[in-house]
Amino acid sequence: MTERTAAVTRETAETAIEVTLDVDGDGDATVDTGIGFFDHMLESFATHGLFDLTVNCDGDLEIDDHHTVEDVAISLGEAFTEALGDKRGIRRFADRKVPLDEAVASVVVDVSGRPYFDFDGEFSQSEVGGMTSHMAQHFCRSLATNAGLTLHAGVDGENAHHEVEALFKGLARALDDATRIDERRTDVASTKGEL
Repeated sequence: MTERTAAVTRETAETAIEVTLDVDGDGDATVDTGIGFFDHMLESFATHGLFDLTVNCDGDLEIDDHHTVEDVAISLGEAFTEALGDKRGIRRFADRKVPLDEAVASVVVDVSGRPYFDFDGEFSQSEVGGMTSHMAQHFCRSLATNAGLTLHAGVDGENAHHEVEALFKGLARALDDATRIDERRTDVASTKGEL
């Protein structure tokens, strides 16, 4: 199997970002976004998806967390697109439910090349550790748009830390499942012949 890796840089007036991704990694992560809780979520994403991930982001945190979270998601989505190439042999579909104490997240993904995002649920607190809770939803939307994912996600719980963390873990597990190579498949999982 060829290496499924990518390196993406993104520089705007709002952020400067470097991302490297190995889809077939060991879950190693080196992350520095300037937002402690977001770093924790990206490390959790790498760990539970078994993705090797580095993220360095210098963002305009003096304004708020929006541009940092959004632009990291854009860059990570572009990295998945680059690393997966023509998507030959991937399983394509996956779904996961992941609990964290009282919270549970549901994630259904299709690595279809057709971006779509739907979210069901609300976060119980507006902010966790310097990250606005609803930015977790926006992260998923931006990732789906830039990785070409059809992504349906939802959360339920009583603690935003648990809800957001379950969401990132569920996203990681679903993406790990959907991007795995099915040795029985020699082409892409589509009657169209491409994804």
